[in-house]
Amino acid sequence: MRLDNTPWQNGLLAALPLEEQDRWVDLLEPAELPLGKVLYESGCKLGHVYFPTSSIVSLLYVLEDGDSAEIAVVGKEGLVGVSLFMGGETTPSRAVVQSAGLGYRLKASLLMEAFNRSPAVVHLLLRYTQALITQMAQTAVCNRHHSLDQQLCRWLLLSHDRLSGDELLMTQELIANMLGVRREGVTEAAGQLQRDGLIRYQRGRITIIDRPGLELRTCECYAVVKREYDRLLPDVVAC
Repeated sequence: MRLDNTPWQNGLLAALPLEEQDRWVDLLEPAELPLGKVLYESGCKLGHVYFPTSSIVSLLYVLEDGDSAEIAVVGKEGLVGVSLFMGGETTPSRAVVQSAGLGYRLKASLLMEAFNRSPAVVHLLLRYTQALITQMAQTAVCNRHHSLDQQLCRWLLLSHDRLSGDELLMTQELIANMLGVRREGVTEAAGQLQRDGLIRYQRGRITIIDRPGLELRTCECYAVVKREYDRLLPDVVAC
């Protein structure tokens, strides 16, 4: 575990009241999150919640035939496992590490103790959950009404927001699985973005070259999600 990785690199943890940070600091467990690691499966009871610091986690809905599609991404702005404090304890989605990195985890029982003890924690986590629900809803709308080119730009921008650098370690096959489309479609769309000078793609590495260009290229869905995160979590987004 890198020495420069601290819990406060996660926006939600950094936004906790100081007294809660003091309580949590010795309870949070460092976690290495390698690419493809499954944090929880559909229907499984959650034993921990995860707070990414330099990784990104995809929330996927999995169909009976094994096909899946991404419904949201979680990075340094949030946590994985909101169903725990929403009263369900399980969820029909799967959580898989999309971009390898680091994070922290907290036992489910300890999070619920804090949730039941502190109104400030409740308010923060529910605001985050509302923002996450907005991302899920907008993803469904985007997948139904917008082109693959626009969907890919939205996905790249959301992922870029959750990383500290400009490079994403991601194959086109994995992107296709996330978007629920054919790999050939992603290859064509990514190739066009590269020819237009917006990204550089090489051996599973995507580098954002022209972020303003991606923002102009995408649909309104990205802006809707970002405005809602900024509105609900101004203290978190600034971290």
